[in-house]
Amino acid sequence: MSNIWTIFKRELRGYFVTPLAYVFIVIFLFLTGIFTFYMGSFFQRGQADLQSFFSFHPWLYLFLIPAISMRLWAEERKQGTIELLLTLPVSMTQAVIGKFLSAWIFTGIALVLTFPMWITVNYLGNPDNGVIVASYIGSFIMAGAYLAIGTCISAMTKNQVIAFVITVVTCLLFVLAGFPVVLNFFQGWAPEYLVDAISSFSFLTHFSSITKGVIDVRDIIYFVSLIGCWLFASAIIVDMKKGQ
Repeated sequence: MSNIWTIFKRELRGYFVTPLAYVFIVIFLFLTGIFTFYMGSFFQRGQADLQSFFSFHPWLYLFLIPAISMRLWAEERKQGTIELLLTLPVSMTQAVIGKFLSAWIFTGIALVLTFPMWITVNYLGNPDNGVIVASYIGSFIMAGAYLAIGTCISAMTKNQVIAFVITVVTCLLFVLAGFPVVLNFFQGWAPEYLVDAISSFSFLTHFSSITKGVIDVRDIIYFVSLIGCWLFASAIIVDMKKGQ
């Protein structure tokens, strides 16, 4: 555990010694504001809630999370610092988990900084704060799933741009699996169990359930399992590619 903590602190500190962290947070807060108050028609809806805020999170994460994850391993391999990292008395799994947790907590910090929106809806009306808390938890866990996918893909290449593009495409597949247009396409000819199976792989399906205020253990298991599988694959890939 101490080795994971050491890697975690090293990586998290690395975000804030460069402009990357501040640029990401500013862009994240700016886009959440634009999507919530303008594209989400916050004032026109006349309801004091954060539905319009959370409904755009899967799409925001689609591009912002890969921008974080693309450097996790690709940068280490490009600069040759991965060999130095692997000489430390840490296991491959500990290194992967430590780097992942630092990126996840950094994303959580950006998410927490959206608290003025929560204050705003409480000032304007009487929102269901239980639903908002559940939605924040769901958004954070979903961000972890995006990051786990990005971590694995970053381990495959030295090129951060390639890592970014492949991560976006992969995450897009997980989002579109629950998109109504896609499901309607399959419902026209595929058996119902196949449509349900495709829908069950979607971030949208599980996240939308949580944003209704119901934290179903199946949704949590889905995201946690996804994170675990992709991180396990990351450790295998980093181990296979060390020294290359």
